[in-house]
Amino acid sequence: MEAFGRHLILEMWDCDREVLDDAKKIREILRRAAIEAKATVIKVFCHEFSPAGVTGVVLLAESHLTVHTWPEEGYAAADIFTCGQSTDPQLAAQYLLAGFKAKNSTTFELKRGNMQTREVVHQ
Repeated sequence: MEAFGRHLILEMWDCDREVLDDAKKIREILRRAAIEAKATVIKVFCHEFSPAGVTGVVLLAESHLTVHTWPEEGYAAADIFTCGQSTDPQLAAQYLLAGFKAKNSTTFELKRGNMQTREVVHQ
């Protein structure tokens, strides 16, 4: 059985701190990342925190893309979930890394709905 979708968890360190605290820039980076992944953008919105930090969400026809930033730490965490075969979340991740100017990163990918990767929990 093929997976229903691909889910990436992206950790980004040593990012541009000014970008991490600029909701307008983040909104555009998220929108472009979704387009790079060949996803259909439904809505993009960001929330600014005081004194610093932004949470951004892109609602996609194929699922979602989110980011949470900690400018004071130069850190951002992203979650990219796309369903179907026409999108590539790795392309979105590459765009985010470039947009946030991350010097270090890690990525974890999970195939969603794939019976071979499910974890059995016993009670």
